[in-house]
Amino acid sequence: MKKVGILGGGQLGRMLLQAAANYPVETFVMENDSNCPAAHLCQHFIMGDITSFDDVYNFGKVLDVLTIEIENVNVEALQKLEAEGVTIYPKPAILKIIKSKILQKQFYKDKEIPSGDFIITNSIDELKDHLHFLPAVHKISQGGYDGKGVCIMHKPEDIINGFDAPAVLEKKMEIYKELSVIIAVNSKGETAIYNTVDMVVDQHLNLLSYQISPAVIPEKLLWKAEAVALMVVKAFNSPGIFAVELFADKEGNIWVNETAPRVHNSGHHSIEACYSSQFDMLWRIMLDYPLGNTDHILSAAIVNIVGEQGHTGSAHYEGLNEVLAMDNVFVHIYGKSQTKPGRKMGHVTILSNEPQELLHKANQIKNILFVKTV
Repeated sequence: MKKVGILGGGQLGRMLLQAAANYPVETFVMENDSNCPAAHLCQHFIMGDITSFDDVYNFGKVLDVLTIEIENVNVEALQKLEAEGVTIYPKPAILKIIKSKILQKQFYKDKEIPSGDFIITNSIDELKDHLHFLPAVHKISQGGYDGKGVCIMHKPEDIINGFDAPAVLEKKMEIYKELSVIIAVNSKGETAIYNTVDMVVDQHLNLLSYQISPAVIPEKLLWKAEAVALMVVKAFNSPGIFAVELFADKEGNIWVNETAPRVHNSGHHSIEACYSSQFDMLWRIMLDYPLGNTDHILSAAIVNIVGEQGHTGSAHYEGLNEVLAMDNVFVHIYGKSQTKPGRKMGHVTILSNEPQELLHKANQIKNILFVKTV
């Protein structure tokens, strides 16, 4: 039985462990919070700092396989473990590129993968030299997630809100759709592609509000999205699961926004909507089983459950009973005891073959279910 470790104990680790119950595997999790969402579902929980070389190395050296649920991990320790025979998903060399927005954008440019124009900046003062580039999006190179580390700049006065650290200034484009394509790659280089997802982003919080899968967009655009996502994953040349986030512009072009080298929010619907979920698929890859079937059983929408503005403290789910009473609706609460504004606390998946019903229920849920403090 393989010993498989997960670096990070958040909701992605939790859902990964829920899928692990179907397989002969011994599971290990390392996180610095013994009450994290994944802590009580693994067979072995180790307290540690995923950014510490020593903690990651000591955690991984007794394992057969190691994966991540967040990019912000110590890559140098992973490289040493890989050299000593531990199998890492994804390869540390690719993780090193992806966890740096600067290296990631440069990688797309070098590989001639369509991605927006960008300028590298190291301080707020440097931004003043690039006023001609506005409107643009400033992204901190390391450590940003869920809308944090992203600043939209429309006019020169916005520069003061930028990052006084290494960052990427990306030219803002007119976006028709934000899309995501999740692709699984096994150790033989074989791929399995999930249907393209249409993501609707909360412009205030800058994180996913709800999504529809499969995306209801012109067939030609679907082909382009899949082709570009596949180009990205082939260039990485690493087994694992990758969520390639894309922009479609109004001229029908597809551009790579960024890639997550792991299971991803845009694939949560796959738990109920697909024959093999993204979490099941990653276990298949890590345990050297055949890739699963990515087809949809039914079309799906997801609504993210996030902490309400003005509420910080013990979480209370208002409207939960009403949502659970709905047909073909599946609630996932992540087990986080504390809520705060914009924090991901769970998600709801809706199944239906009627796009209008998916949208109707998604909007209903957004107006019923709230995470507040007691």
